[in-house]
Amino acid sequence: MTDQTPAASSQALPETTAGWHRRVWKLTWPMVISNLSIPLLGAVDTAVVGHLDEPTYLGAVAVGAVIFNFIYWGFGFLKMSTTGFTAQAHGAGDADEVRATLARALGIALVLALAVLALQIPLGLAALYLFEASAGVETLTGVYFEVRIWSAPAALANYVILGCFLGTQNPRAALLHLVCLNGVNIILDIAFVAGFGWGVAGVAAASVIAEYAALLLGAVLLARILRRIGGTWVRERILALAQLRRTLRAHGDIFIRTLCLLLAFGVFTAQGAKLGDVTLAANAILLNFQSFTAFALDGIAHAAEALVGGAFGARNRAALRSAVAISTLWAVVIAVAMTAVYAAGGTAIIGLLTSLADVRAVAAEHLIWAIALPLVSVWSYQLDGIYIGATRTAAMRNGMALSLAAYGVAMWLVFPAWGNHGLWFAFVVFMVARAITLAFWYPALERSLPATPSPAR
Repeated sequence: MTDQTPAASSQALPETTAGWHRRVWKLTWPMVISNLSIPLLGAVDTAVVGHLDEPTYLGAVAVGAVIFNFIYWGFGFLKMSTTGFTAQAHGAGDADEVRATLARALGIALVLALAVLALQIPLGLAALYLFEASAGVETLTGVYFEVRIWSAPAALANYVILGCFLGTQNPRAALLHLVCLNGVNIILDIAFVAGFGWGVAGVAAASVIAEYAALLLGAVLLARILRRIGGTWVRERILALAQLRRTLRAHGDIFIRTLCLLLAFGVFTAQGAKLGDVTLAANAILLNFQSFTAFALDGIAHAAEALVGGAFGARNRAALRSAVAISTLWAVVIAVAMTAVYAAGGTAIIGLLTSLADVRAVAAEHLIWAIALPLVSVWSYQLDGIYIGATRTAAMRNGMALSLAAYGVAMWLVFPAWGNHGLWFAFVVFMVARAITLAFWYPALERSLPATPSPAR
């Protein structure tokens, strides 16, 4: 396939610094906006139950969210690997492989979703067993779980669709997809909880309906993109054993990596629950700050995924360096801005999220950690995007495992003496370790590309 095919010509890599800035922002601004709708949803979830008369509602939504982070985000490899493999196929101008990557990922997503639904009872029991929350929180969490589990097929398919949008450098499609998902969820959250008084069950039902609405829109947008880039569905390529093994190996690496990440958040919530319902609720408030940080920075990381994947598909080391340098610069700018916003308005934001005076007081006492985290975590998020685009999944797996170990040591050393401050300190250590481990292996990643770009194919 020559470089004149629709797939190749539509994503030609920039040659000047100004061109790279434009490309990064063309990919970034829709993803920053759409990504911020995700923590906004979390903030609305928190706010609609945070103004009810008991902190148990807020605690139940926090615990329920962590449980579904394990169940759904544990399958986040569907988005990450789809992004990386699609970006590389798109960078090489191979539209048939773009379609084959999509088909393989959707097939795997369907099998996994059916397994989740079949195992929902033991999954729910095991999840509740892991959290030492109060009886009231556990009861409400069970209600949340029984409703939200039915979103599994749509949720996993949406991961694949989003990965394909990112890999083919269609950020506006990703924007529409995520805004639909989270916008519908927010509207139904308010209607079901504030309007109909359904409480925790209403929060879960809103999530289920929103996932299926986004799936329908995503399918329409994806069909248009595939028509534009061309190519055909080739059964032999979809079922090629070498590519299936490569896909499953990447899925396994990212699953282990994501499991380590979710274990870190799960331990954080579980340890916070031991400190009482008020501390658990306060930490849930502050984690909304970190969610906004993560998803805003992920907007830049998504640009890095697409451009790094394109550079690897084109076998172009200079393009890799430019993509990394420009996207990292803008990631740091966003991190500094978010730290400034949190420092200036953090107390007011806490007040918007809950009217409970004791929860507000504990959250304000620990606000300094939320203020510092954007500058601490920007490096790990950006490096994740680079490694996803390069599909260097084994390094991501190993780095996260080492970071989890560092987190565990920090937790063991300081949590007994420092309490909730120790919990947040250990979380900072975890973020720093993620950045250090991935930075250590980056030079080898860069050397894997030839110094002179490969000829156009």
